[in-house]
Amino acid sequence: MNYRRFLPNLCTAMNLVFGMCSILSTVEGHLDWGALFILCALVADGLDGRIARALGVSSEFGKEMDSLCDLGSFGIAPALLAWALALRHYDLVGVAAAIFFAVCGMWRLTRFNVNANVVHGYFMGLAIPAGGNLVAMSAWLFLSLGIDPVSFGMIYPAAVAVTAYLMVSHVHYPDFKGGGEKIYLAAKIAALLVFAGILYGGCAAVLPAVCTAVFASYAVFGIINHTIAVLAHVKEG
Repeated sequence: MNYRRFLPNLCTAMNLVFGMCSILSTVEGHLDWGALFILCALVADGLDGRIARALGVSSEFGKEMDSLCDLGSFGIAPALLAWALALRHYDLVGVAAAIFFAVCGMWRLTRFNVNANVVHGYFMGLAIPAGGNLVAMSAWLFLSLGIDPVSFGMIYPAAVAVTAYLMVSHVHYPDFKGGGEKIYLAAKIAALLVFAGILYGGCAAVLPAVCTAVFASYAVFGIINHTIAVLAHVKEG
């Protein structure tokens, strides 16, 4: 057995293992664990590529395996979690929002694979691990605070649908590796305000509030930063 290839593939497989644990926990009614397992899947997803590059064993097999696992852990599992938490109370609207999220996750991964050699320095659309964890961590925060998202009316299914759309949008999200998108101060300030606002509102549940704030502020940051970049380009043109 080639252990150099086994280690990163094991991390990739653990991504899906945690995704399945999330799905099973959600089905059993343990929604908090359903959310936490999605966060664990993110950790495994972040390790596999780094280990593969460190060992010099990156491969097309590993990339395809990673995408399939991501769809389960960050596309299907969060959609099911959102459904169990609140979307099931919205009848066809809830059904549409849950399915839309999973389908957009699939679309996002397919487009990423096709454009892997074309798009550099940024992510086109919100990465599916970020989108999936935004749904999962916000669910964890609602559960920790004892808040029923249904009490907000149509805001919750709309928020799930918007998060799904961001994944397939053409919004440029910086990958923070350098040499990519220009970072604007206004976008940083907006992200900081979102982060601080969520921490303030969720101060009774600090850990889930911090996790939610990280992904929510990144989502908002990308929207504003890209909007400023587009307006600046139009003005220059």
